[in-house]
Amino acid sequence: MSIHKKQDPRALRTKKMLKNAVFSLLSENQDVAQLSVQKITSRAELNRATFYLHYEDINDLLSQIVQEIFDELSSKTEPLLQMKNLDKQEHLLGFLDYVYEYRKIFAVFIEHAEFKNSLFEFLKNVIHMRRSERNIATTENTVALEIMAASLLGIINWWIKDGIHYSSEYIAKQITSMYKKKPL
Repeated sequence: MSIHKKQDPRALRTKKMLKNAVFSLLSENQDVAQLSVQKITSRAELNRATFYLHYEDINDLLSQIVQEIFDELSSKTEPLLQMKNLDKQEHLLGFLDYVYEYRKIFAVFIEHAEFKNSLFEFLKNVIHMRRSERNIATTENTVALEIMAASLLGIINWWIKDGIHYSSEYIAKQITSMYKKKPL
């Protein structure tokens, strides 16, 4: 017998409505400080009491959104960890397509040091796990690991801000060609 309690579909729907309201508001004005519970609930067509049933405050809502982003990124990078090389770009495309789909949110969050540092550590961890999986020594290449993660973060940052007209396929091709000499 499972002890996991199934979440109420209404609660899931409400949280999704609130999250979409945040995305909508941030796509119009990227200043997170301008968010208010009133603006979010008004956009979601819900009342403030409903907001407080699910979240303590805006920071709690934003923290949960960021956690969901990293959970989703983790699921998108899982296939990357299993690949021997990056010649087949479909798994890298899954990751990049996710970033592209939520590019407006990434553009807002990446301006905040905590999110940017978390994304950097996430990318560094993915590279480290890929290298470990393929028995590539990482202990003596700590600087290379930092440089690769910083390069990927830089590419993502540039792409979502200035190069969004490039497709995820093009970006994947650039990333794989960049790492052909130094395995990712």
